[in-house]
Amino acid sequence: MSDRSISIAILGAGRWGVHLIRNFVRHPRTRVVAVVDPHPERLAEVRSRLDEDSSVLLATDWQQVEKLRVLDAVAIATPASTHYELILSALKRNCHVLAEKPLTLDPRQCVELADLARQRDRRLFVDHTYLFHPAVSAGKEAIARVGSLRYGYATRTHLGPVRGDVDALWDLAIHDLVIFNTWLGQTPVSARATGQIWLQPQMTEADAVARSLYPQGLADLVWATVTYGSGFQGCIHLCWSNPDKQRRLAVVGDRGTLIFDEMAREAPLTFKRGRLERRGDRWSPDDEGTEIIPVGTDEPLAQVCDRFVRWIDDPAAIATSDGAFAAKLVEILNALTLSLQEGGREVSIS
Repeated sequence: MSDRSISIAILGAGRWGVHLIRNFVRHPRTRVVAVVDPHPERLAEVRSRLDEDSSVLLATDWQQVEKLRVLDAVAIATPASTHYELILSALKRNCHVLAEKPLTLDPRQCVELADLARQRDRRLFVDHTYLFHPAVSAGKEAIARVGSLRYGYATRTHLGPVRGDVDALWDLAIHDLVIFNTWLGQTPVSARATGQIWLQPQMTEADAVARSLYPQGLADLVWATVTYGSGFQGCIHLCWSNPDKQRRLAVVGDRGTLIFDEMAREAPLTFKRGRLERRGDRWSPDDEGTEIIPVGTDEPLAQVCDRFVRWIDDPAAIATSDGAFAAKLVEILNALTLSLQEGGREVSIS
């Protein structure tokens, strides 16, 4: 590990970018040298958050930053439709890259970027935050309690934030896919989805790739189902136009249900024990109870930033959330989008 700090530029100072800035400013191994955002008012807010550290370059365009003499890494928190070009440019400049999810909107572009990162011996790490959530980690250890897996369900709803570059499916579903895949140790083999569009029947913030994904506009409500090779199905309800805020996912087995409820601050991870037993001509509940599963208190995004830094310091470290991992998730989202466009047809995933 080098004694020199890792110099990093943050691209995007919006809702998520400010959290990346906060974490990298605090990290003992990194030095934020630049922040890029096209909105001057956001840059002014960043300056106030940096305690008047005038050494940080504030720019409205990436081109102003990529010419910096010393720049080791970039963290990208810009609209998904911009990711491909920005990541490609950063890798060609030999920068390590941390990108907000999804990596890109096209799985082929994901593979291309992952290959380029390997060729240049650069780290390409994707911020799938829930991979590093202590409740998800604890749930992976506890999943055996549910017994034989049967099915799962998830709900992710709230009033906004409404995106202009991707629909509710691409904005929200990736979180639940990460959790299901992590707990099951599998990836889906097929997918289907239906939805509704109310707010944005026409796109306003998109490139050609994004427009091809949403020819009918951006879905505000999506019902998605992913099927795994074991026969397990996960049903996901997504909506950014619903004041009933929920962040809840459950996996059901023959011995009970493991529940991650992010809104239950005091006990986000629980196991509801119970099964049905045949007694004569009736089925009766048996062995019912609720167990609270302890979870850690580490901030998931802080863990993301730290894992990225550790991977830069030690290329042999396990990446967990690299380009290949991200490409598979984008492939699943593309299958769900195709199904959504075709009225809910079951779409195979390679």
